[in-house]
Amino acid sequence: MALVWSHSCIANCQRAERLTALASTYTHPVRIALIGCLHSNYKAAFLHPRLDCRASADSASATAPAIKAEESEYDVPKPIVLIDQDSDPNATVVKLSFGDRLGALLDTMKALKDLGLNVVKGTVTPSASSEPHEFVITRADTGRKVEDPELLEAIRLTIINNLLQYHPESSEQLALGEAFGTKPPANKPDINFSTRVTVQKDGPKRSLLTIETADRPGLLLEIIKVLTDISVAVESGEIDTEGLIAKDKFHVSYRGAALSKSLEEVLTNALRYFLRRPQTDEDSY
Repeated sequence: MALVWSHSCIANCQRAERLTALASTYTHPVRIALIGCLHSNYKAAFLHPRLDCRASADSASATAPAIKAEESEYDVPKPIVLIDQDSDPNATVVKLSFGDRLGALLDTMKALKDLGLNVVKGTVTPSASSEPHEFVITRADTGRKVEDPELLEAIRLTIINNLLQYHPESSEQLALGEAFGTKPPANKPDINFSTRVTVQKDGPKRSLLTIETADRPGLLLEIIKVLTDISVAVESGEIDTEGLIAKDKFHVSYRGAALSKSLEEVLTNALRYFLRRPQTDEDSY
């Protein structure tokens, strides 16, 4: 009997190496979430090598179990992670759905507590239901809702990491599956065509910013940085990850008022540029 490394084990090691470089670019909360993915990939590579039993062809064919056909990407439900900052003034509401495949999510709740959060209330639907699981969380140190963008992004990455770890079939439908999953997405969205940014007034004191773009680690932090650079304040928001696409909504204002038409245009153009930048030729400007 020989112990050999399968292609998936080697791929897990390679993804873990890429993750190490990526994690170093972020500060503490986001880095911790990314390191969780790192541990998952190394564990898969080193604790689960393939055992190759070299026997006769007849013996192998007689004892080999039937191979289950791989699930089509259309058979696997779309994973959705929604972080709601609007519905509860005192807490952050997190909703997670993945068809009828989610269990009690005890590991997810523990991972959130490891980020310094309290799960003050949770609604876990029966395993046969496709209704989303819901958690109401607050910061353990203040008892208040989470407002730090870095911690919000860490929450999102932590939940997605647990999905990749305990439901590897979700890998093809999550952007993080490219680096951290067992199988990268087969049909990645084109960031130039999938990016949409709109701004509209939502009363005299605030505007509603809607963003739809291809998901990637650190996306929320990139958006907040653009808003901060042009002095636009974020009052509340909804961070929605639907498979490979991020669909975010933010209530924003400028000096306590809704954005003017000129500022709406500046914000829209800035976000479109920075969100599409990974595929933008910098020399062309």
